[in-house]
Amino acid sequence: MNINDQILVLNSGSTSLKYKLYGFKLTELKAGYIEEIGRKGPKNHKEALEKVLKDIGNTENIKQVGHRVVHGGNIFNKSTVVDDKTVAEISKFNRLAPLHNPANLQGIEASLDLVKGAMNIAVFDTAFYRDMPDYAYLYAIPKEFSEKYGIRRYGFHGISHNYVLLEAARKLKKTPDQLNMISCHLGGGASVTAIKEGKAVDTSMGFTPMEGLPMASRCGDLDPGIVIELVKNKDIEINKYTSGERISDVDYILNCESGLKGLSGAKTDSIYDIATAAENGDEKMMNVLKFYTYRIRKYIGAYKAVLGNLDAVAFTGTVGFRNETIRKMITGDFEDIKAVKKLVIQTDEELMIAREVLAISG
Repeated sequence: MNINDQILVLNSGSTSLKYKLYGFKLTELKAGYIEEIGRKGPKNHKEALEKVLKDIGNTENIKQVGHRVVHGGNIFNKSTVVDDKTVAEISKFNRLAPLHNPANLQGIEASLDLVKGAMNIAVFDTAFYRDMPDYAYLYAIPKEFSEKYGIRRYGFHGISHNYVLLEAARKLKKTPDQLNMISCHLGGGASVTAIKEGKAVDTSMGFTPMEGLPMASRCGDLDPGIVIELVKNKDIEINKYTSGERISDVDYILNCESGLKGLSGAKTDSIYDIATAAENGDEKMMNVLKFYTYRIRKYIGAYKAVLGNLDAVAFTGTVGFRNETIRKMITGDFEDIKAVKKLVIQTDEELMIAREVLAISG
């Protein structure tokens, strides 16, 4: 990287665009966040990126643009330079991460159109899990389905968990390959990852980002029989959330109407609102909070068994980093991790993406 070169990192959400601009030695130069895309704000991601570039001003020094992409499926197990073929391949996994991948692609397409001459690089959340053993990523379904259709556990939030691993190693004065840890990314989306000697060996999210912990609006772990029941039992009234078939409505319910939102009776999907109401004596919201923290404790206990020797449990994400009450509910009187270091780390996915971009482009 030459002294005047810059890297622009785009984290494109369904209705948002977060960006950071880095200069020499990954010094952060500018950062911003655009909300309400397609609503009250810019009408699409291209218009949002136009605003970003206007804010940056001189864009001639932007040589690379790094993009967060949530699902790389069974094709992408490392960061990849973007071309037309890459865009087409990524789009195949839109159905598996419908809240993320389409928006990630919109950011990529806007960048290809507007940041002329820059190299675009996709950094995948799923790539962090490329070393998971088969006994951790396989599902007990007919082998032909796993092999032919790539049905397996992929894992997500990998960019964040990777950053937390490196920060934890720095704090504990170890190299990453010396570290056994459990990383808890708790936010609107939530996941727990077991890391052994610097590599992810198991994680709570699976084939899609719906599996694992209950999240803001995603269901988390669910008996598949429930899905079949919702689809087949016409006595269960399902409001028409989509213009598609019943299966589309069930998909929408599990992605957008479940999790904390479902448990709270659709009052809120915010863990902060739930925690505040619980502290103010709302018994129903306290039960939601107990459910949420109980499930996280279960995963930590399971991954402690997987790892054996454990150096640290780290908390990150907007909830994990900021909410001490929830951290205490998770770790309080948890004898198996009593002597284990508890770390609170503010994740920086954009910096992790910039590091990946730099590693590829030099």
